[in-house]
Formats: sequence, structure tokens, C-alpha cells
Amino acid sequence: MLTVRAMVEADVAAVSAIRVTGWKAAYIGIVPRSHLDGMTVEADTRRRRQHFKESKASTTNLVAVDTHGRVVGWACFGPFRGAGTPAATGELYALYVQPSLIGSGIGRTLLEAVHAHAMARGFDRIRLWVIDENTRARRFYERAGYAADGAVQAGDYDGVSVSEVRYQRTL
Repeated sequence: MLTVRAMVEADVAAVSAIRVTGWKAAYIGIVPRSHLDGMTVEADTRRRRQHFKESKASTTNLVAVDTHGRVVGWACFGPFRGAGTPAATGELYALYVQPSLIGSGIGRTLLEAVHAHAMARGFDRIRLWVIDENTRARRFYERAGYAADGAVQAGDYDGVSVSEVRYQRTL
């Protein structure tokens, strides 16, 4: 039985481990190897712990927990960060599942929980950014009712520009 609950500070190290292993699994061949090799769970834990403390008022962090009490997935969302966006627009900042468990329904369960929490916060739509070449993630979001809305941006990873596509869904 999988449960989704609010993240607590004690979950930060597990979330960082999922995030770093997720990046290293999903973005090999897309993001420069130097960037992926430079990612460590320890450094991410320090950053995430600080961010968790500073963003509690605006960001909702949820974790998926398995029957043994292990954190196996994480999602966070809050207000959309783009200028000129209606206040009722939320943004899914991140959704990660332990790479060995991808395809088991954890991501779908987390995303459904995000939608429920977002509606409870008054959001009527959710946007997100996904790396253009991350076809697995793009298919996941498309199956969940998201559609690319034409907006694009680029992130810089060790001097390499990586294109991101914006998706959105009405709740």
C-alpha cells in the first residue's frame, strides 16, 4: 500500500537521494555528463534542507511512502513562477520516483495527490517544465492530460543549453 503525505524535514535526505539518482538515470545523454557527475546526494541534501525551511509558506512538498515506511517518490508545487500569470495558476516544480520503481504507479499516485492539493489551494490549472528530450516524462504528463502550450525556455548545464517545453493542464 502506497501512501502520500506531507514531507517533513526528516524526509529531506531520502528525497535528495531520489532526486539525484533520478537525474542521473533520466538525463544521461541529454544533460552534460560533467553536470550529472557533479551532483551528489550530500550537496543536494544541504540545498534541499535549506530550501525546505525557506519555502514552507509557498511550496507544498509531498512524498510517496511504501508499506515499509520508505520514501519512494517526491513532488513539490506552488504558484507558477512566470510573470503576468493568473494567481490561480500553479506550477509543478518537481516530481521524482525512485528510478528502479518507475512504471509502478507511484508517479501517477503522486501527480493525482498534487492535483487534489493544488485544487484545495485554489489553483485551477497546473503548469510544468520538462526537458524537451525527456520523452518518458513527456509521455507520462501527456497521459495525465497535460499538453504542451507552445512555451519554451532553455536551461544552462555546464555551458550547454538544454531546451525545456512547458506543459499545462486544467484541474
